[in-house]
Amino acid sequence: MLPANSNQQSQGSSSGWGVSSLGSQTPGTSRASEIVSSGSFSAQYPPIQQHHLHMQPPTHHPDQQNYMIGELGTSSGPFISDQSQPTGAIGSEDKRKEIYGYDAPFPLFSSCWSPSMDPHKRFRLAVSSFIEEYSNKVSIVQLDESCSELMLRSTFDHPYPATKLLWIPDSKGTFPDLLATSGDYLRLWRLGSDDGATLEALLNTNRTAEYCAPLTSFDWNEIDLNLIGTSSIDTTCTVWQLETGQVIGQTRNGRVDGSVRTQLIAHDSEVFDIAFSRHSKDVFASVGNDGSVRMFDLRHLDHSTIIYEDAGKQPLLRIGWNKQDNNYLCTFAKDSSEVVCVDTRVPCTPVARLRNHRAPVNGISWAPHSSCHLCTAGDDSQALIWDIHELPRPVDDPILAYQAAAEVNQVHWSAAFPDWISICYNNRLEILRV
Repeated sequence: MLPANSNQQSQGSSSGWGVSSLGSQTPGTSRASEIVSSGSFSAQYPPIQQHHLHMQPPTHHPDQQNYMIGELGTSSGPFISDQSQPTGAIGSEDKRKEIYGYDAPFPLFSSCWSPSMDPHKRFRLAVSSFIEEYSNKVSIVQLDESCSELMLRSTFDHPYPATKLLWIPDSKGTFPDLLATSGDYLRLWRLGSDDGATLEALLNTNRTAEYCAPLTSFDWNEIDLNLIGTSSIDTTCTVWQLETGQVIGQTRNGRVDGSVRTQLIAHDSEVFDIAFSRHSKDVFASVGNDGSVRMFDLRHLDHSTIIYEDAGKQPLLRIGWNKQDNNYLCTFAKDSSEVVCVDTRVPCTPVARLRNHRAPVNGISWAPHSSCHLCTAGDDSQALIWDIHELPRPVDDPILAYQAAAEVNQVHWSAAFPDWISICYNNRLEILRV
């Protein structure tokens, strides 16, 4: 058990990761289904003036951390129920705490990890509010290693709740410190040395229309950082090309703008999520209200491949693409407690169904440095880690579980620090050591 060392520790955060002890809960409508369905964005948004992006690479400070997936289940992190969890500075491996928490003054939904290895930007996350009105917030939170607490660094205004947040996937520090958000439009924010944010670009597919179609999600291409793909309730996916007029990695103060590389009708109705392949910059997949997973290739947009269709035609809310093995995707349906794993080499037939959640699933995140581990979270207040290395044999139970104090609506596995996973519930952000 983790002792409550400060008021940052929530009542439920001391339970730690452990062997799953799953209680029952009556399924209901999950936060994930609220934010991606038309209910949260039923009103059409007025257009906002276009902005431009100026990119300048910061100084690079390499500080790479080694990670062994074999440590899963053997560390002293909150996943493990029968080991003590010491406290202390994060810089000391044998003294660091296993759970850090930040309590925001508003309900939280979207969150993301910064991939930066810069010593001044380590353990930094962005979180956004879920307030059902125009005025919302995005906050930058960072672990203060001197006092071992997650501290608020800055907060800036955001129109409507952000459906997703992503930092530019640049671990080497080649590019500016950019944070992207989706909602009524795709926005790019530039963070200064004090983590203050300046709106650098607002990307809108139809600048002449009186209203816009809200964006449900987006993904930043990790191979070609010039590409960002968005999904929308208007049935389309749009791939944006960031343009600098020169090689983006060599830009200093060059003027940058975004243009539509391609826009396509991806599904028969609303598109709820999009994900690029980590092994090909031209391949991406999407899920939507029609209950299908579809795969596209930017080089051959005259057709797509249906990888999976929900038997009951229930909307599929999120898609996760394996970071190490390009053959595997996972998804889940609205109000479903089941996560479906699909092998793209065998379309339409799930290779695994992860069924241990007792309430609707809200989030999925693959381990960044392992092909066989993923984390899921849901309205049963649990985050579960699964090992699928024995596929196609059935995966009956998770290997580790964490019990939160309330329904978990976000889960993200840090790429820069793969020993750490973040979750959001109510107004609380927690980072948990695996």
